Amino acid sequence: MQTEDLISPALQQLYPNMVRWRRHLHQYPELSFHERVTSSWIAAQLTEMGCEVQTNIGGHGLVADIKGDSPGPVVALRADMDALPIQDEKKCEYASKVPNVMHACGHDAHTATLLAIAAYYCANRSKVNGVRRLVFQPAEEVTPGGAMPMIKEGVLNGVDAIYGVHLWTPLPYGIISSKPGPFMSAADEFVIDIVGQGGHGGLPHQAVDAIMIGSALVQAIQTIVSRSVNPLHPAVVSIGSFQAGSTNNIIAERCTLKGTVRSFDEKTRMMIHERLESLITHTCNMYGAKFDYHMRIGYPPVVNDKTEAERFFKVGERLFGEASVMHSEAITVAEDFSYYLEKVPGCFMFVGAGNEQCGASYSHHHPKFDLDERAMLKAARLLIGMADDYAAEFVKNKQE
Repeated sequence: MQTEDLISPALQQLYPNMVRWRRHLHQYPELSFHERVTSSWIAAQLTEMGCEVQTNIGGHGLVADIKGDSPGPVVALRADMDALPIQDEKKCEYASKVPNVMHACGHDAHTATLLAIAAYYCANRSKVNGVRRLVFQPAEEVTPGGAMPMIKEGVLNGVDAIYGVHLWTPLPYGIISSKPGPFMSAADEFVIDIVGQGGHGGLPHQAVDAIMIGSALVQAIQTIVSRSVNPLHPAVVSIGSFQAGSTNNIIAERCTLKGTVRSFDEKTRMMIHERLESLITHTCNMYGAKFDYHMRIGYPPVVNDKTEAERFFKVGERLFGEASVMHSEAITVAEDFSYYLEKVPGCFMFVGAGNEQCGASYSHHHPKFDLDERAMLKAARLLIGMADDYAAEFVKNKQE
């Protein structure tokens, strides 16, 4: 901590509350689009701090504007609040009390972090230039997601920049990372239903074998990335489910394939979609089968603004030291923070939360997922640092 840094001690005093808030949310998770109690609880905490809260924004979303004593920009900070349909298998006092629902991705900690930021800014309005807009978003885990409805209801109106953090257990505690440009991939999902003609296993010439056609299609689909996508443009096409047949001596009439497409730019994304549809059509026609194909368009890629990513490295190194700041590789998981970045400049960042000593060694979406709660302090400090640095630069530019 730098000697001139007076924010970190203030956050340190808030840390017990952050842990308490996070563990409360962890015990009482709610699924995407069902965060009614969670939203009401967050609103109560914000109101107690002295925030003016707008509720029911784009569903169960909340917005709190904290106005500083000095003029300046509107800087938004966002946290997500929804949980996943997973049974919590941890053995600890704050394990989920809701059967088959669990905060297995850290959104409880994201919310607790933003609450601490709210408490800090409410107590230090004299140090704030402009407005800090705190966005508590529902439904990040399930498309179409909660970001777009909140944007449609005006959450970004007047916003000059936006920042978000994901506490990330693949990174060890103490490390932060991000990158300019494409950071997290688009994520689309598809289902292929193949309809052939069933028959006796001993008389294959009288049938149209859906399993054989599905197998051929799996092989063909694997050529999309290896032979159709520019090798310099990262992409993934994966088949995650192959369902067909019922017994050993019946040729299956139906086969269902389910898969996902991950990409980092729209041109590659659309090319993969077109190539996939062409392969399905021609393969099924070649073998005399009918088919039904459906592609569900998911979140677009998270693309960080170049200037704001540079700010991340500058602020991160100033706050935590150069050794703690990493230039991230692009990652093929999706986030609907992408929609905010399509509208205003900003940066999405990872804060390391992995630590085997406290059980934070499982991947996100794992039934035993947990995180090093100290990462919330770093996340709060980073978000405040990014917002305040942007505001200071904004005011300086206005004065020149």
